[in-house]
Amino acid sequence: MAGLSCRLWPQHDRLQSVQSLERSRPLAGDLCRAGHDDAERRALDRQHVDQGAAGRRRRKRGAKAQAIGRSRGGRTTKIHAITDSQGRLFRFLLTPGNVADITAAYDLTPGLPAKGCLIGDRGYDARKLRQDLAFRGTASVIPTNPTHKYQWSIDLHTYKARNLIERMFNRLKDHRRIATRYDKLARNFASAVASVAVVIRWAD
Repeated sequence: MAGLSCRLWPQHDRLQSVQSLERSRPLAGDLCRAGHDDAERRALDRQHVDQGAAGRRRRKRGAKAQAIGRSRGGRTTKIHAITDSQGRLFRFLLTPGNVADITAAYDLTPGLPAKGCLIGDRGYDARKLRQDLAFRGTASVIPTNPTHKYQWSIDLHTYKARNLIERMFNRLKDHRRIATRYDKLARNFASAVASVAVVIRWAD
C-alpha cells in the first residue's frame, strides 16, 4: 500500500460554499404524493420543469441583418446594382449571399425612369417583373431560363450592353475593401461601396 503524503490538507480547504438552488422544504409532502399517478409525478418532477425544444429556430443573431449569408463560397454578401447607360452605379442593394437576384429586383426597380429598357441576366427572369416593368413603360431585355416552357424573345444586340454592369463590378472590386468585405456592419460596407462609386465617377 502506498504511504500517506507527508503533507495533508484539510478537507474543507479552498472550497467555496455552494448556495442552495432551491429553498429548503420538508420532504413529507413529496412522500405523501408518491402514490399519485405517473402523469402527475412527471409534472411535479423538477427535472421536467421548463424542459423542451426551443420555440424558435436557432441562428446567429445579427448575421442576416448585416447582409451576411451562407452561399457556396461561405459567408458572403451580395451586391445587387443598376447602372445607367454610361456604366455608372445608379442604385444598389446589399443582401446576404444566399438571396436570389430576383428577390432584390423588386426593391431596385421602383422609381426607375419610365422610358428606356432594363437589361438583366437570367437571374431576373420572372413574369411578374416583366409585367411590372411593362406597366411603367419600361422594356425588359432579359433572356429566359432554358428550363421555362415559354421562351421570351429579346434583342441580342441590345443585350450586349449588359457588359456595362459587369465592367462596373470589376472596377468596384479593384478596391480591396469591396472585394473582401472588412466591415462588420452593413451600413459601413454600403457607405464604402457608395464612396468607391463616387470616386470612380469622378475619375471618369
